[in-house]
Amino acid sequence: MNPVTENFPNVLKEMPKASLHPICFEVRDDENDMHARHFSSPYSGTIEDAVTGTASGVMGAYYKTFVNKGTRLPKTLIVEQGHEINIDGRVYVHVKGEQEPLDISISGTAVYVKNIVVEIE
Repeated sequence: MNPVTENFPNVLKEMPKASLHPICFEVRDDENDMHARHFSSPYSGTIEDAVTGTASGVMGAYYKTFVNKGTRLPKTLIVEQGHEINIDGRVYVHVKGEQEPLDISISGTAVYVKNIVVEIE
């Protein structure tokens, strides 16, 4: 995938500053559960995130709700991300709860990638 992020606002009319987070279940490392990419909003100053924790948390809820409803909880899913930009990233998504709402948390190890300046209006 080669994102054309400058077109995002034209396509995402209701949320023109949103990012896109495609996922798949074809993984590079057999111990992982999902592969993800995160294409940043053109307003963010980046094109693609190496690892995206909050989106990975949402993927945990999505997995339990739509992919494998019968998954026994608690369950830890491993989401790989960043390979396409030469960073080997992983987020551990912990899914708990007996019933709705699910209790989702994430963990992992953070590393310095680069400094960016973010302006909030």
